Amino acid sequence: MRSETPTAALRIGLLGAARITQSSIIEPAADAGVQVVAIAARGRDRAQRMADAAGIAHVHDGYLDLVRDPDVDVVYNALPNGLHGPWNLAALAAGKHVLCEKPFSATAAEARQVADAVRQSGRVLMVAFHNFYHPALQRVRELVGSGQLGTIRRIEVSMATRPRPADDLRWSFALAGGSLMDLGCYGLHFCQQLRESCGGPLAVTAAFAREASGSPGVDESMHVEVEFPNGAIGTVDCTMMAKATRMVARVTGDLGEVYVHDFVKPHRDGQLRVRIGDRTWIEDLAEKTSYFYQLQALAQAVRDGVAPPTDAAEGVAIAELIDECYRLARMPPRPVTGSTG
Repeated sequence: MRSETPTAALRIGLLGAARITQSSIIEPAADAGVQVVAIAARGRDRAQRMADAAGIAHVHDGYLDLVRDPDVDVVYNALPNGLHGPWNLAALAAGKHVLCEKPFSATAAEARQVADAVRQSGRVLMVAFHNFYHPALQRVRELVGSGQLGTIRRIEVSMATRPRPADDLRWSFALAGGSLMDLGCYGLHFCQQLRESCGGPLAVTAAFAREASGSPGVDESMHVEVEFPNGAIGTVDCTMMAKATRMVARVTGDLGEVYVHDFVKPHRDGQLRVRIGDRTWIEDLAEKTSYFYQLQALAQAVRDGVAPPTDAAEGVAIAELIDECYRLARMPPRPVTGSTG
């Protein structure tokens, strides 16, 4: 189904005034040919401050007003994880396209509900695995898919951030917080996007978590082990209690390997260290931000009426992996909010 959105610049409405919005939408918008036209946040004052700073024309009193705004083509959902599902459903019901921060639901069951709504609406939903669209990650997939690294044997991902304040939403079980939700989903998606070169989708074989002190049900760190049909294995380590930020990945085959300095934000450090046989070299693919390329891909998907690579189906696959990680780690699944009230 082709989109009914006109060929003029996409008009984006911001659902929430999260800090990430500045770098993910506001800064790359003009270069990517989109317009930020509206915003709604928990409080009107909070939304007004961001609107004043960014030159956003319209401030709504509530989330529902924004998703129903006829001048908004795409809703950018940057609300806490637990609110992604219900507000994605509300936006789709209002006939909007959706760009949703990852993960796009609290559980796999909720993800499947949203995916059904996407099919019924004919709208585009993109899960904001923005790094997927950056040339550095495209180059990793090229190296792996071309066979230059040989048969893939191991994929290793390590992700760490410094501790957040005690009142940070990432520590809230009710809002689907946790290191796997905030960080590890990127690692699972990195492994998953290499599946075609590893015989098919991965399976989670083990998961071990450390529960956050004072935040029952919230994982401050997690170690995940996965396996692919061709026998390749992978590990994803994530923690929100590190002394320094680290976002690295390594893919090893029987002919060589590629090491990614920052696979989540490659515009920060877009260097890849590639070794094939006895030759090693550095490729620097920092270029523009991954958010710029993501917005470009979103605009193309809406214009052509086709699902983007990080679509609802991909979001469901990652949500299923996340559920399995929590099950194997003997932690409860994230709660579902289930309401836009």
